[in-house]
Amino acid sequence: MLRGFYTSASGIMMQERALDVLTNNMVNARTPGFRASRVVNTTFEQEFLTRMEKYNTAGIGKGAPISVVSDVPTSFDPNSLEETGRPFDLGINGIGFFNIQVQQGEGDPQTYLTRSGNFDLDPEGYLVLRGKGQVMGEKGPIQLTSSNFRVEENGEIYDEDNKLVDTILITVPTEGAEIEVNENGMYSVENMELNQQVNDQTLLVQGWVERSNVDLNREYTLVMEAQRTLQACSTALQILDKINQKAAQQIAEL
Repeated sequence: MLRGFYTSASGIMMQERALDVLTNNMVNARTPGFRASRVVNTTFEQEFLTRMEKYNTAGIGKGAPISVVSDVPTSFDPNSLEETGRPFDLGINGIGFFNIQVQQGEGDPQTYLTRSGNFDLDPEGYLVLRGKGQVMGEKGPIQLTSSNFRVEENGEIYDEDNKLVDTILITVPTEGAEIEVNENGMYSVENMELNQQVNDQTLLVQGWVERSNVDLNREYTLVMEAQRTLQACSTALQILDKINQKAAQQIAEL
């Protein structure tokens, strides 16, 4: 009886986690540069199963009644670009991430990685990612004197007087580094200073942004599948609970 409770409960928790990830993908379907995630499950621990029927106790193999989340991987493959016509928008055609410096409270600023390139200028003239932080260049946060500037394919920024301002920093984490997924298409790694600059291996396109790689049709299908599985596990749990209550009442009547 307890095995059934564990199986149903683990199924409910698995599908709740899957729904959280899927709905987050759907919410960010229009977020430039966003990368979809998936829930990967695995069995908790295999147990040796034995047939219990009168005097027959033959072994029938191994099984695992409980499933748990083993990983939530994110696909970082480059996606297609979409033209916007805005001079502040930048799309990465190739590998790498923009570096965004975010000021959190009174402590030191934190640097994040993103593929989202829908930038703006703040009142002080810094190139920023909306609601997040400042875009980093090789010399630090990028500051411009006006909105009349151009960005070359290698990331070099020139002002209206054709003077080199800075080069946008495009980096990738070192091989084997664990990328932590944050909100709204922002990512981080433990040792950001070890990231490698890859401006010579990628192209920047001004007036374009990278599309999210979320396929809404597929996400809707997976959400419905997860909801049906959750409902089935919930129903099974209710049935097991009623069976347990009835068994307890009958035993009490003896």
